[in-house]
Amino acid sequence: MHVPDGFINAPVSAVTGVVAAGAIAVSLRGARRELDERTAPLAGLVAAFIFAVQMLNFPVAAGTSGHLLGGALAAILVGPRTGVLCVSVVLLMQGILFADGGLTALGVNITDMAIVTTVVAYAVFRGLVKVAPRTRRSVTVASFVAALLSVPAAAVAFTLLYWIGGTTDVSIGKVATAMIGVHVLIGVGEAVITALTVGAVIAVRPDLVHGARGLQRRLKLRVGGELVDAPAAEPAPVAATGSRRTVWLTGLAVSVVLAGFVSFYASASPDGLEKVAADQGIDAKAEEHAAAGSPLADYGVKDITDARLSGGLAGVIGVGVTVVAGSTVFWAVRRRRAEDTSPTGPGV
Repeated sequence: MHVPDGFINAPVSAVTGVVAAGAIAVSLRGARRELDERTAPLAGLVAAFIFAVQMLNFPVAAGTSGHLLGGALAAILVGPRTGVLCVSVVLLMQGILFADGGLTALGVNITDMAIVTTVVAYAVFRGLVKVAPRTRRSVTVASFVAALLSVPAAAVAFTLLYWIGGTTDVSIGKVATAMIGVHVLIGVGEAVITALTVGAVIAVRPDLVHGARGLQRRLKLRVGGELVDAPAAEPAPVAATGSRRTVWLTGLAVSVVLAGFVSFYASASPDGLEKVAADQGIDAKAEEHAAAGSPLADYGVKDITDARLSGGLAGVIGVGVTVVAGSTVFWAVRRRRAEDTSPTGPGV
């Protein structure tokens, strides 16, 4: 759902740019409360993983494909504010380096793909885990539903933006029907990927999943014929640094394999927005990307003629750049939190 330049007019693009900048500023401040010594490294990895999986377009209908948006996954793994930052980092890297998503449309893309998906998904997720049995399975199921709903929500948001600032005169009803219809199908793929990933991390390190914190039931003891809460157990020691490093390296390796090798077998069909744009004529005034001459434009390395090698190398570079950029941002946020809470910091 990467919106190119020319789909949305300049005034609406500018307004969404302001909205996106404000949301990022709020998220940078809020992420200080979500990131700690365990999750700060994971956040950079989540951004790289989302970048990698977004290269894996999967078929959803005749001549149409979809890919992960990632807002739900990021929000559940590292928190909603950090999740906004994760997806924003991915979109920034894609727009600048790979000419994917217009630069003047960056505010539109961040608003739609980072803010809307994260807010909707996390709201649905928190609502479900509050009423469902508090188990790991319920977290995984809630992840599935939250991700499923986040994608059509993003489609609705794009439709509203196009209704306000679209550059072509088309029936907004037809655009809405087409966008929501195809993105419900894409949402199923998003839900499967999100649930599998969240479930896998919970199985190995539940303490690293933001959405799973505090979900364990208190044990009950029968005393005098009545059930009472068992005494709180001693908090489990934080896992060794080596364990965290293993999780991080494993996740990075998976991201590299997905972007560098598996992506070659991804569907070549246009994604949901591209297909709807072509069918409904909303791409009539699409503009060439400002970074079209980038050495990595269109997810290929310039002057490398072998498609498999070119695409795979571009994917590996993208994962590397994204994990470095994301980790730098999140460590800076984490360090700012440490300074704010230190005995000599401004928080005292």
